[in-house]
Amino acid sequence: MKIKFYFLSALLLFLFIYPVHAQDNDSSLITLNKIFSSRYFYGGRFGPARWLEDGIHFTTLEPSAQIKGGTDIVVYDAATETRKILVPAEKLIPEGKENPLQIADYHWSPNKDLLLIFTNTARVWRRNTRGDYWVLNLKNWKLFKLGGNAEPSTLMFAKFSPDQTRAAYVMKNNIYVEDLTSHKIIQLTYDGSFTTINGTFDWVYEEELDLRDGFRWSPDGKSIAYWQLDASGVRDFLLIDDTDSLYSFVKPVQYPKAGTTNSACRIGVVNAEGGNTVWMKVPGDPRNNYIARMEWADNSSELIIQHLNRLQNKNEVMICNAKTGDVSTLFTDESKAWVDIMNDDLIWFKNGEQFLWLSERDGWRQIYVASMNTGHLALVTPGNFDVISIESVDRKNGWVYFIASPDNATQRYLYRMNLDGVGNPVRITPVDEPGTHSYQISPNSEWAIHTYSSFDVPPVMDIVHLPDHKVYRTLVSNSELKERIKELKTSPVEFFKVDIGNGINLDGYCIKPYDFNPSKKYPVLFYVYGEPAAQTVLDQWMGREWLWHEMLAQQGYIIISVDNQGTPAPKGREWRQIVYRKIGVLASKEQAAAAEELLKTRPYLDPNRVAVWGWSGGGSMTLNLLFRYPDIYKTGMSVAPVTNQRYYDTIYQERYMGLPQEDSVGYANGSPINFAQNLKGNLLIVHGSGDDNVHFQNTEALVNKLISLNKPFRMMDYPNRTHGIFEGKNTSLHLYSLLTRYLYEHEPAGSMN
Repeated sequence: MKIKFYFLSALLLFLFIYPVHAQDNDSSLITLNKIFSSRYFYGGRFGPARWLEDGIHFTTLEPSAQIKGGTDIVVYDAATETRKILVPAEKLIPEGKENPLQIADYHWSPNKDLLLIFTNTARVWRRNTRGDYWVLNLKNWKLFKLGGNAEPSTLMFAKFSPDQTRAAYVMKNNIYVEDLTSHKIIQLTYDGSFTTINGTFDWVYEEELDLRDGFRWSPDGKSIAYWQLDASGVRDFLLIDDTDSLYSFVKPVQYPKAGTTNSACRIGVVNAEGGNTVWMKVPGDPRNNYIARMEWADNSSELIIQHLNRLQNKNEVMICNAKTGDVSTLFTDESKAWVDIMNDDLIWFKNGEQFLWLSERDGWRQIYVASMNTGHLALVTPGNFDVISIESVDRKNGWVYFIASPDNATQRYLYRMNLDGVGNPVRITPVDEPGTHSYQISPNSEWAIHTYSSFDVPPVMDIVHLPDHKVYRTLVSNSELKERIKELKTSPVEFFKVDIGNGINLDGYCIKPYDFNPSKKYPVLFYVYGEPAAQTVLDQWMGREWLWHEMLAQQGYIIISVDNQGTPAPKGREWRQIVYRKIGVLASKEQAAAAEELLKTRPYLDPNRVAVWGWSGGGSMTLNLLFRYPDIYKTGMSVAPVTNQRYYDTIYQERYMGLPQEDSVGYANGSPINFAQNLKGNLLIVHGSGDDNVHFQNTEALVNKLISLNKPFRMMDYPNRTHGIFEGKNTSLHLYSLLTRYLYEHEPAGSMN
């Protein structure tokens, strides 16, 4: 009987996984090939777009009709739809070359006479921020490359001076200024090295504070302010590359793990003609504080910085005198847990006397007007709701535009409010358009590039007039992709709330098979994240993630995702910060409570076929659920997990857990590795050995623990892949094929009576 059973199981697995080509020809069925190795579900693209200062014209990139592989830069009139080629691809062919530059990004000089082109890019951690920069003069069509004889792909963050006579850039951790006429290059810093970093950042500042471009021109163009990091005290984590040469070699990454030494950070101002740097006299130990944001005030004599303590529960907004380095605190935001960095680029008005500020000081994320003279904060958006982001200010008419969703945390809409705080917010997004909306608003706040999507509706981009939201032109309709989605055998997604007791209701979604029968039993796959960095339950297009889940639903699975407390939903500060010093504990408890309630109230969910999967923080959550609640979850697929919170970086882990030296018990209680002895079910662990974010060390440590406990499991190492596990031919296809096979093997689909 056992031999027959194993043969039948293998046959079913073969039939499930391998009739790929037959299914590929059926437009109603989703396959792994369609998702991961074809362009079948690819949508339209647009941009990058740049609004011009007149507030009615914008430029964008479009394929050239004249030169194969070339790109034209075109300008549109938002009101009339008039289109004009501003820069034809033929003008972007360097002297002596046959092909035009491939544009990764572009920027205009203030008077739009000069165009800065970013090309030949190279990846630095998450993004391609190194490359070559070219300047095109639209008056005489001269095209030249910045950097003189610099090595290819070594320049970073080039930007024009306000008077557009020079450009500044970072190269090999030093800052340079180049004259755009004479091409004379002035080196402003000379101490740049692997550990002394000028004008850009180390790994942890980039990953956790979203800082990459580390210098700013002064408004008068006479000075440059910049970050300098001293990483000499930070230990290198050595990534081992076994695949790219005959002998293995190491890649050192400056990576401060929780509780260890950070880079020292300071802000300097240097004359754009060269000379000594004036260092801002920011108080405190630079290794135990962060300068999370820096920009010039609306003048050329002062800087505004955001100064975080190491625990990140105090953000001091400071004014720095650029000439003397003297520093004073304008105001402070504090919290018992942590303070989020929400103000990236301050919006100035009243001749630089005021700026807009987002703060959670009253328990909700609200907009304030901050006074440069007194530090007083005047509330603009009173009410028990969160402002998600500030989008634009209409200075002429006194309005601020912002994204919020007071009644549904899974959606996003555009609102506006009087800057004086009088009246109530007015929803601009039409009420008959649910889902998620984002806007790129023109400088005068009269026009916007509007992007809309929902859970099973691909993005649509159009030009709208504000505030009436009248659509003038559709930029991307995705009509072909929409038709393909309509052809699929799917059921409408169900958004729901689940009551887990004590008045706590969690948002969730449920994807059911297209032929769902409530009288039958179905295996359920929970998709989890649950960390403070992201939500999973959002009414927006998720692309591959949605398609893979729908593919599984077509084959008889029910997919459910729930957002526990502590996720960044717009539900108030207390909702988000309740997990402070309880990462891994409270969230998994609420996920398990939600699963129990759903299994109890939805009889079509089979309690004997419950699986869970997640990536990164979701991989950690998967392990916590499988280890802490083994009687609920039978199978877990954990991708790139943090298994021990001590192994993750300072800024992220300490923000939510405090210092490990002060709470070693909390760190231990939140780490899934310490509960591995409870494993009863099936476990698959997947990790990239070249992961510079969540190190492969995490998985190796867990593997050692499971071996010592004699616990069976499976593991897949993707050699030299980073955290996204996408590098190399067919990597994504292989990964999701692996997850699909493992799920079907251990929690077989096929509804049961």
